[in-house]
Amino acid sequence: MRMLDLAGVSVPVIGQGTWRMGEDPQQRAHEVAALQLGIELGMNLIDTAEMYGEGGAEEVVGEAIRGQRDRVFLVSKVYPHNASRKGVPRACEASLKRLGTDHLDLYLLHWRGQYPLEETVEAFERLREAGKIRRWGVSNFDVADLQELASPACATNQVLYNIEQRGIEFDLLPWWQQHNLPLMAYCPIAQGGELLSSPTLRHIANLQGVTTAQVALAWVLHQQGVIAIPKAVKLEHVRLNAAAAGLTLDAEDLQAIDRVFCAPKRKHPLAMV
Repeated sequence: MRMLDLAGVSVPVIGQGTWRMGEDPQQRAHEVAALQLGIELGMNLIDTAEMYGEGGAEEVVGEAIRGQRDRVFLVSKVYPHNASRKGVPRACEASLKRLGTDHLDLYLLHWRGQYPLEETVEAFERLREAGKIRRWGVSNFDVADLQELASPACATNQVLYNIEQRGIEFDLLPWWQQHNLPLMAYCPIAQGGELLSSPTLRHIANLQGVTTAQVALAWVLHQQGVIAIPKAVKLEHVRLNAAAAGLTLDAEDLQAIDRVFCAPKRKHPLAMV
């Protein structure tokens, strides 16, 4: 598995997302098994949030990592309405309890809300000093938000990025790469759907002997400093995601994708789901 530096730690370029986990009790055993298989395959970065399943996803992750916390780079996110000076430590403690751990490797502000960034950062820094989190970052921040934040302590920005949603390539991705910081891409295969039926992706996949989802992941990873965090519950999909880290798209493949899914030529509002 190819690695890169995130918050001072070497992490895999493909991690595991958990959005929509923890919502259906009948799926819990499958979700736990999928995360555990991902860890065994080298995808030991797990991303979750207090929002996912209203804490349910964190409980699933907690079960999956029980007895092997030291093998995992654990990321969670705080709701904007909890991002106050008093709210952040309360939310973090609740997340830690659900996860069954005493610290997070990375804690993110899920998106901007009512509280000033300085207040949230102050709360993050206090958590870091107390050993509750190792580093902090943000999610769904555009360039203007990052410029307002203006903090060298911010470790990453997690944003929507995939072949269908390329808006960040106009300014946000270059800005982040210029500062030599890793970017986390959520929904890297666009939640499946029509993208995976693209004739262009099918053609490339057939030539390579892979799936269209793997092509979509490889495309995201061809960008410098990008980490993809796809979610998978089926074990077959977990294995395919891990294998995608070794897939390389050549110039002809990239040009074919560009002809159908065009790079942005102007500023677009930051896409979110």
